[in-house]
Amino acid sequence: VVLEDADLPLAVEATVQGAFASTGQRCTATSRAIVVDAVAERFVELLLARAKQIKVGDGLLPETYVGPSVDPGQLRTVLEYIEIGKKEGAKLLLGGARLAGGIYDKGYFVAPTIFDHVRAESRLAQEEIFGPVLSVIRVKNFEEALQAANSVKYGLSSSIYTNDASRMFEFVDRIETGITHVNSP
Repeated sequence: VVLEDADLPLAVEATVQGAFASTGQRCTATSRAIVVDAVAERFVELLLARAKQIKVGDGLLPETYVGPSVDPGQLRTVLEYIEIGKKEGAKLLLGGARLAGGIYDKGYFVAPTIFDHVRAESRLAQEEIFGPVLSVIRVKNFEEALQAANSVKYGLSSSIYTNDASRMFEFVDRIETGITHVNSP
């Protein structure tokens, strides 16, 4: 959750790390960024700029940020969810395809993918993908952000980005996740 008073560069870097490191294949990967409308345009602008810098490739190389999907089945699953996102009307901003050519032909590589204007109740936002796919959900305010954050059955982890201590504590009290991070991925 990114509120209007958040440190946006910090929130963007953490979102990129959470969504794309480990190729999104971990149980605490960031799959949704719930962003208050007041800062959504700027957040998405910064997010796209940062995500375009990501190096996809051999996961054993230090310059690689996103490696391959674990197997052909997971590759299919990720690509199916990308198609679901398109059909649901989410706006594809980046990626959305299997990478091909060179090293990419020797693995199961999916381009880091960002959807914007994702509905909180959509399959893309509600189901676990385990791939480098991020959904940006825009909300009006803190209350709507909290409602969207609590709208999934998978409540393993969450993060909130804000400088307002009272909203931090309210979020921690009301969020339905096992762990909550404040201003960290």
